[in-house]
Amino acid sequence: MKIIEVNDPKLVKEFLQVPVKLYKNDSYWIRPLDKDIEEVFDPKKNKMFRHGECARFILRNGKNEAVGRVAVFVNKRTANKDNDQPTGGMGFFDCINDQEAANMLFDTCKAWLEERGMEAMDGPVNFGERDKWWGCLVQGFTEPNYCMPYNFPYYKELFENYGFREYFQQFTFGRKVQGHLDERIFAKANRIYNNPDYEFRHINLKEIEKYAEDFRAVYNKAWVKHAGVGEMPKAQAMNIMRQMKPVIDEEIIWFGYYKGEPIAFWIQLPELNQLFKHLNGQFNWWAKLKFLYYQKFVGANKLFGVAFGITPAHQGKGVEAALIVAYQREFANVENYRYKDVELNWIGDFNPKMIRICEQIGAEVKKTHVTFRKLFDETKEFKRMKVIK
Repeated sequence: MKIIEVNDPKLVKEFLQVPVKLYKNDSYWIRPLDKDIEEVFDPKKNKMFRHGECARFILRNGKNEAVGRVAVFVNKRTANKDNDQPTGGMGFFDCINDQEAANMLFDTCKAWLEERGMEAMDGPVNFGERDKWWGCLVQGFTEPNYCMPYNFPYYKELFENYGFREYFQQFTFGRKVQGHLDERIFAKANRIYNNPDYEFRHINLKEIEKYAEDFRAVYNKAWVKHAGVGEMPKAQAMNIMRQMKPVIDEEIIWFGYYKGEPIAFWIQLPELNQLFKHLNGQFNWWAKLKFLYYQKFVGANKLFGVAFGITPAHQGKGVEAALIVAYQREFANVENYRYKDVELNWIGDFNPKMIRICEQIGAEVKKTHVTFRKLFDETKEFKRMKVIK
């Protein structure tokens, strides 16, 4: 077997085809859009290249057939943040069920990172934000949500046999949209509703710039204390909203305000993989026409909770309950409502407050991913991700 670095368009195509061949008989796997993968590795579209670098590799067997792939990356701004050692990342790992093959891919990543002064690597992760392509699926082998990882069950063993250890678990909670809400949720919501300083409303696309700024304001107060997360600039928030705009359903994105200031958001989108699974990874003009057809005449009956955020000063007061009840009262309680299920973007086991909120609204863990960490010097003490207090 031999390792080949991806450095020309032909090898890029081969890199994209590796999982297509591996999962061809797996009924749950949904091929990601090629453009979504390639944007990660495009310096013009991925801001991480401003202070980082990455490489991609393919593993071929003795018959010159691709049997594995991997990407490796280093972000100089976060390599030392909240880490006891400089730490890089690896991801987009796909491999046949062969430990020797997996080890060759892992060794390639380790050597590449050591050359750049790294002493550990996390994986499988993304050369970007944590909301996409993050973690190894270990429970809940069903259709993946959009831009969420799916892999064979044996991947966990490949990682652990190499010496990766569990850095943190990632829980995808889900529930029925019209499922029962505990009376305690309504009690919390009513306490908030009775306070005239609070207001809750769904997004209006005509004011998308305002909501982009409101999103940024809440995000920067709610997330900056998370390890490896920096403040979001205005341009990035606007870009996120613009990217979502073609698929936004105004009634499923909600914001909360206190005395007119944004203090909470709940962003949901129709589960796009229910539509993209018909496109075979393409998004050319023909695929776009197919997408529009499925969007208009078939649609999605599942929601994906992209993000849920509450500023620290308003956490624990029932704001989360008020957001959920406001949505249910205005839209979700109608008969034959088109959305049946909702799954939430993953929540780390290091975030017990958000886990409790999910449990309180009657959500259950539908999928579990794991982010692993490999210390290159295994005599050093291994530490899991710190719990957010």
